Amino acid sequence: MLRRRHLVMASMALGAPAMAQTPDWPGRAVTVMVPWPPGGPTDAFARVLSQRLTADLGQAFVVDNRGGASGTIGMATAARAKPDGYTVIIAPNSTYAIAPHLYQLPYDPMQAFTGAGLLISSPLFMMVPRSSPAHSVADYVALAKKPGSRLDYANAGVGATSHLATEMFLQMAGIEVNEIGYRGGGPAIQAVLAGEAGMLFMPAAAVMPYIQSGDLRALAATTATRSPLAPEVPTFQELGYSGFEVVEHVAVMAPAGTPEPILRRLNQACEAALRAADMQPRLQSMAVRVEAQPIEAWEAYFRRESAKWGDLVKARGIRVQ
Repeated sequence: MLRRRHLVMASMALGAPAMAQTPDWPGRAVTVMVPWPPGGPTDAFARVLSQRLTADLGQAFVVDNRGGASGTIGMATAARAKPDGYTVIIAPNSTYAIAPHLYQLPYDPMQAFTGAGLLISSPLFMMVPRSSPAHSVADYVALAKKPGSRLDYANAGVGATSHLATEMFLQMAGIEVNEIGYRGGGPAIQAVLAGEAGMLFMPAAAVMPYIQSGDLRALAATTATRSPLAPEVPTFQELGYSGFEVVEHVAVMAPAGTPEPILRRLNQACEAALRAADMQPRLQSMAVRVEAQPIEAWEAYFRRESAKWGDLVKARGIRVQ
């Protein structure tokens, strides 16, 4: 009897650390930092996800928009937050993997944050207006190489994924095209529709209605395989641009030092929310695809993504004016 009692107590003692690490989280409202202004695609997605997490986990997930400087102002604020699981960040790769190569930051993105996984991805398309004589990427490159060519492209913002995709294309195609800068994706799209600029790269979520109506002609997709959103559009890799792959990722992160059990629960809760049947129509309307990534994959992913864009920024001499 005594031996059995000792075994039970030993078993309880061995299990105690694991039990102690199981988080009673969330026990109160969670701030969801979105380092972009309200109204954009990242904000819209974060609000949909936050509503679902609120319902699933029984505590409010409250979006806090902190826009400015390609998301780096909001990220700097989040970096100073207490790493207790009550501040999480939802941001695109332009913020966590591209912006650090363009701005002098008060934080090191690798040291200041830990990733809880990717959430969604969206393809980008290279597009020209309906009136353009270019009906293929080859047509566009030929036009750009004609003597006296004066082609323009619309840039939705220095450091945006769409901007870096354009720079990657220009580098690989061996052409140069005049840049016209705009304050955001909306004005850039309208400029191409109006004929003020002749080419644009943009995530699918912002342009699918114009592609479907024929007002914008998609010449190529930036993903490794054709997008189900527009399966008739070839990829750059199909067209001979080996290694050309640009995807707009959105990830969930937390301040470094956030306990691992909380990160795991956040990761699992986000995946469950995004894969719920009633979420699919909302995600489809945003033209995004669910990504599933365990927290262990974050560091390797982040290093690859950061190095990829850092190399391009350096090679192309991209700077924030």
